[in-house]
Amino acid sequence: MTADHDRLAAARQALAAATGSVAAARPKGDPHQAEVPAAGRFWPTEAAERASDRDGDPSVGREADREADRDADPATVARAIVLRQLAMGPRSRAQLERKLAQRGCDPQIAATVLDRLSEIGLVDDAAFADQLVHSRRRTKGLAGAALIAELREKGIDPEVARDAIGGVDPQSERARAEDLAVRKLASMAGLAPQVQARRLGAMLARKGYGSGTVYSVVRDVIENAPEHQRD
Repeated sequence: MTADHDRLAAARQALAAATGSVAAARPKGDPHQAEVPAAGRFWPTEAAERASDRDGDPSVGREADREADRDADPATVARAIVLRQLAMGPRSRAQLERKLAQRGCDPQIAATVLDRLSEIGLVDDAAFADQLVHSRRRTKGLAGAALIAELREKGIDPEVARDAIGGVDPQSERARAEDLAVRKLASMAGLAPQVQARRLGAMLARKGYGSGTVYSVVRDVIENAPEHQRD
């Protein structure tokens, strides 16, 4: 992860410089001023991402702001929209394109702005995919299939998604599945083994684990659970 951290650190510095230049061009207290994210900021929740996709950014909701946008240079407006989105959390290029389209930005202007921000490292689908995979594996224990589906939904190129996920290590994947199952089983003490198996299997399947891994993990976890050990 060292190379990823270096790349993200460079991107944060570029974002700070870019948002600083936007802020300098605006009156003090302007609601369009973007907030620079602090280093190490957590990945936004899925609910927050959905709210943002619905144009839920409170800084762009007022009619006066939209009037000001209509009077401003379109490229400057597009750049400010993108920087606000990035200040709220990581975004793929496709997500930023959708946001600009929602705001009525000309596709050519959007492409030019995003190309420029890609050149300085602020828009980087490979880094975005790496971050998402690392975060979802760490916080949710997602397996390859679920990660591919989420990256596809966020507009990441399939080849970039495969590179981010990397080669599947069967032992690591099984270890993650087993850890999830053990923790989930602890909340189902006293239920019949068949019920536990059904719920554990459904949980692991939702997280993208293959049927072979699910069957093996669920069988072993239930058989080894203290409550199912013979005296």
